[in-house]
Amino acid sequence: MNRIIYQNDDGGVSIIVPSPSAVATMTIEDLALKDVPAGKPFKIVTTEDIPSDRTFRNAWEADMSSPDGTGMGHDAWFAAKAAAEAAQNTGEEP
Repeated sequence: MNRIIYQNDDGGVSIIVPSPSAVATMTIEDLALKDVPAGKPFKIVTTEDIPSDRTFRNAWEADMSSPDGTGMGHDAWFAAKAAAEAAQNTGEEP
């Protein structure tokens, strides 16, 4: 299963573990856009990419030079989704 990682404000790496129900209803990309804080670059990685030894987890680093995207944050993501749905219902471009 995939995970979403991003650099947090403390300099560490945050890991988002999507629930099976979330993955069943949304793409991993949409989950990342929604759940990663606004403006934070993220990467989608496999479980094998995450160290199994958590002893020095606060020292983990991630190379974000080629991110898979940039988070929108919860509120902006839902607002964009609502605007797209409203536009679709009226036949207009969002």
